[in-house]
Amino acid sequence: MAIKEMQKLSICAPKKNRKAILELLQSMGNMEIDTEYLDDPDLQKMNTQKARAQFQKNAELFDECLKIIDLYSPAKSKGGGLFSEKEQISKKTYDEIVRNRQQCVANAIRVQRAEKGISDCKGAIIKDKNQIASLQPWMKLDVPMNLMGTKETELMLGTIPGQMDEANLYAIASKELAEPAPVSCQVISSDTDQTCIGVICHRSVSEKVEQNLRAAGFARPSTLLKVTPAEECDLLKADIEEQNRQIENLKNEIIPFSASREDFKIAADYYRTRAEKYRVLGTIPQSQNMFFLEGWVLKDQADAMIKMLSERFGALAEKEDKQEDEKEPTLLHNNRFSESVEGVLESYGLPQHGKVDPTFIMSIFYVIFFGMMLSDAGYGILMAVFSAVILARHKHLADGTRKMMQLFFWCGLSTAFWGFMYGGFFGDALDVIAVTFFGAPEGTTVLKPLWFEPLNQPMRLLVWCMGFGLIHLFTGLGIKGWEYLQNKDILGWVSDVLSWYLFVSGLVLLLLPSELFSSIAGDSFDFSPLANLHGFARAITWIGLLLILVMQERGHKNWGLRIALGAYDVYGITGWLSDVLSYSRLLALGLATGVIANVINMMASMVGKSVPGVLIFIIIFVFGHILNFGINALGAYVHTNRLQFVEFFGKFYDGGGKPFKSFKMDSKYIDVKED
Repeated sequence: MAIKEMQKLSICAPKKNRKAILELLQSMGNMEIDTEYLDDPDLQKMNTQKARAQFQKNAELFDECLKIIDLYSPAKSKGGGLFSEKEQISKKTYDEIVRNRQQCVANAIRVQRAEKGISDCKGAIIKDKNQIASLQPWMKLDVPMNLMGTKETELMLGTIPGQMDEANLYAIASKELAEPAPVSCQVISSDTDQTCIGVICHRSVSEKVEQNLRAAGFARPSTLLKVTPAEECDLLKADIEEQNRQIENLKNEIIPFSASREDFKIAADYYRTRAEKYRVLGTIPQSQNMFFLEGWVLKDQADAMIKMLSERFGALAEKEDKQEDEKEPTLLHNNRFSESVEGVLESYGLPQHGKVDPTFIMSIFYVIFFGMMLSDAGYGILMAVFSAVILARHKHLADGTRKMMQLFFWCGLSTAFWGFMYGGFFGDALDVIAVTFFGAPEGTTVLKPLWFEPLNQPMRLLVWCMGFGLIHLFTGLGIKGWEYLQNKDILGWVSDVLSWYLFVSGLVLLLLPSELFSSIAGDSFDFSPLANLHGFARAITWIGLLLILVMQERGHKNWGLRIALGAYDVYGITGWLSDVLSYSRLLALGLATGVIANVINMMASMVGKSVPGVLIFIIIFVFGHILNFGINALGAYVHTNRLQFVEFFGKFYDGGGKPFKSFKMDSKYIDVKED
């Protein structure tokens, strides 16, 4: 509905009060500090990077510890990640934890070290298991793997690629040796990839035997054990058991700290807030005895802020005019209904000061169009009830999440409304249930539409959708005209707004009584009163056309060029036609929801009236409608946004506003209730 007026403040205060002033401003959270234009070369700024980094490191330490504690001792859920809310704590509790923050840090380090110990143990277990797996092919070996032989013989252990038996192995090892060759071969294990072998030979032929084996791809094992593979496996299994015992002991060290979960959250937010304070502190210019800062506050709070700073801290605080190239930050102020779409508006861009805040008008069209697209009373009731329950159970949701749930609540009510208007309640579920399970005659209609059924009269709904679209577009053009009138630009209002109102309205009035429109609508309408306005419609059409031709390019003094460019601007009527046709998506998505829902109901009822039929109906009905609801709710959200961003905003809105970012407590987990 409105953009809150901002006032720039300039503050000069004794350096000894710097800490107290910053902490007060941060706790109040109603000032955006901006020192960009305080660039006096005689003033200096503190290097707070080291302190800030340490505070941020401590905050991250607690964040990590909370994740570790939740891993081994999960907290009771209060709604899940999306609907989690900050804990409300008293100022007394907060101050007590802050006083004992060093003990909290020490405890957090203990948790972190215990988790590191668990990670090390798990790494050792993985290493042991890999070693056991690598020793499996050698389990039949009954001597240590580092045994090299005796005084007269040499033992060669290793692998050869592929599968091989002892006869072939002997042939390879004894190649070019006189028979009987002093060689003994054993296949320890063999598969399609490799063969593990053991070859004993006399030392006089060991070099030749190894040469023969290497020619066949022989490779010695990378690890030479002092014990047999079986004994080594037993040792590794014992080590795995020991590592698991250590893991359990370390887990038992961590779990008791679940009682300190709230303390860790408070400490995390304390250090996060300190980091933010030092970030701002590093931007503040200061002299030997004084410091200076500038920022933005709400205009209606400026005088109270000035009085408080001067009386409590002896500060000199004054109102300042903004610089020529400076933008005031934008803070929206809307009622509870309209604030729900502020997130949608912000995703496109905030309005600038001096421009119209379209949130209120946009919220009305947004909710109506969303409901027309989803258009099923059952889906709408579920959406509204779910959103209402979340809002009722979670009073302290994050601002963005709260607004999103409010939006879904209003969109759910709109969806239910249009569902009853069209006669859709989970498609034709009531009719199907009545016919299938209660013996109602075919063609029974339990829930009759309050208006008409789109599946039977789609062209009628198309006409209404384009009518709503034209109202939406005219509203956007009207906002543009209001901005012209606010700036006292009457010429711009006539040439850019009134001209298009006349031109488009005249064309519409000429189209409505025509046979062409009746054929498109697929229905007969009584437009006889409009027929008498034919002359009026032609007149305003020509007036609008001439205004566009002559005044649309009023910045050009050359009349020939102005008329030529104006003629090109008239071609913009095709853009209007395209925009109006875009609202056919209200019909398309509404029909898609209803048709898919009806198909699901038909599939669910195919087994008929029986115990298995009831079970199958319930399963298909539930999963089918959940899927249909999810897909079409997403489609309604996306396409409703598109109608706002492209068609509606395209008529007047340029965004460009800078969001108001107050210097406040940077909390992730808790909110402090003032005593």
